Amino acid sequence: MIGFLGIDVGSVSTNLVFINEDGKVRESIYLRTNGRPIAALQKSLQEMSDLLPPKTVVRGVGATGSGRHLAGIIAGADVVKNEITSHAVAASRLVPGVNTVLEIGGQDSKIIIVRDGIVADFAMNTVCAAGTGSFLDQQAARLNIPIEKFGELSLKSSSPVRIAGRCAVFAESDMIHKQQMGYDLPDILSGLCEALVRNYLNNVGKGKDISGTVVFQGGVAANRGMKVAFERALNTEVIIPPHFGVMGAVGASMLAKDHVARGVPTRFKGFGAAESDFRAGSFECDGCPNMCEVVEIRQDGSVIARWGDRCGKWSTRMDRRKISS
Repeated sequence: MIGFLGIDVGSVSTNLVFINEDGKVRESIYLRTNGRPIAALQKSLQEMSDLLPPKTVVRGVGATGSGRHLAGIIAGADVVKNEITSHAVAASRLVPGVNTVLEIGGQDSKIIIVRDGIVADFAMNTVCAAGTGSFLDQQAARLNIPIEKFGELSLKSSSPVRIAGRCAVFAESDMIHKQQMGYDLPDILSGLCEALVRNYLNNVGKGKDISGTVVFQGGVAANRGMKVAFERALNTEVIIPPHFGVMGAVGASMLAKDHVARGVPTRFKGFGAAESDFRAGSFECDGCPNMCEVVEIRQDGSVIARWGDRCGKWSTRMDRRKISS
């Protein structure tokens, strides 16, 4: 089998996707990052290797997510792109004609406005935790509910309770207050979904033209209660695409496919990278008043990448070494 690999390393999850030459997703992996992106990436590479048929040929690799540069170095990515681009590409190709992408992940949320297949506007929220996957995980754990049952239970509500959702702390305290008042759990959960959607639309979506075909992706899209709350608030159908939880990786794999179509050979290091000893470190450069913190990646004891210096003193030196080798 011949195909392309997409890698999305985020703060909460590390996702890998393998698409074939027709752009169809053949395999996908979702792993918790657990604060150890290198270990999570190596584990997911090993799992992907086990899933794919022997002698599978990887023609290109794309990396995205907050840990995209790290992933690009470890795996040997041909394309390293931000999350906005990757999510927009995946949504546009899996849901042709999409106009608005609502994306809520583990630690942040974003909105992408697409017009004629091109990103026309976007916004991100990386400050407030309300509405993100980690916040919903916390509330489910506090209520002793499996997160997988959260949305299903919220849909049993007959009268959602209004909950303050402008802040994660206020939302939690208001939920506790409503519990103490004796409200039913489904009504509280449904009210929380509606509060988080209000928070999203008032902050991330403020001033944006949310119209046309609307797609909801990211891990939180698994919560059916959030989908229904968005549909009520927007008064329109909200589409959850296939592979909604790994759309960043899907987009990265598609970008890699586009890149190597120009005849560029892949830089993929192979699944054997899962066996190498990668270590990350840093040092402070005292060459000028900027005092940059330079990130350094070592593979089996040898430095293979540096970045973070504003002037390029250290990163350029590494680039020259790659060219000369």
